[in-house]
Amino acid sequence: MEEKRRSVTLVVSEDTLDKAFMPFMIAVTAASMDADVHIFFTFMGLNILRKRYKPKLSGIMKIFTGIMLRKMKKIKIPGFDELLLQAGELGVKLYACNTSMKMFDLKKEDLIDGVEVVGAAKFLQLAMNSDTQLFVG
Repeated sequence: MEEKRRSVTLVVSEDTLDKAFMPFMIAVTAASMDADVHIFFTFMGLNILRKRYKPKLSGIMKIFTGIMLRKMKKIKIPGFDELLLQAGELGVKLYACNTSMKMFDLKKEDLIDGVEVVGAAKFLQLAMNSDTQLFVG
């Protein structure tokens, strides 16, 4: 009997550097462990899916973004664009919340390739059938 693949679902609702890197690091790791991975982006998290998005720290910490990115590079954490590419190569599925897209006047053309626009019900269906569910701020 074939073993069922494990699955992980993540919800991302913020767009800061930490909230951008963390779900992709988890997703790439889970996918490389042969899990199906689904990430649902809502509210400000949708910005992560925008073309030419560049993650930054928030508020007063924004001035330390460059320092943080250099430190991450020094300890060999892949850059955001590389993580995004790895996620795609490993089959990580990216979903944009259609209600949040309407709130922020976003069009599918504003987003990177490979994003599926869905409602909360579709994502909840995926989440309820997954083994692990994570919420990223």
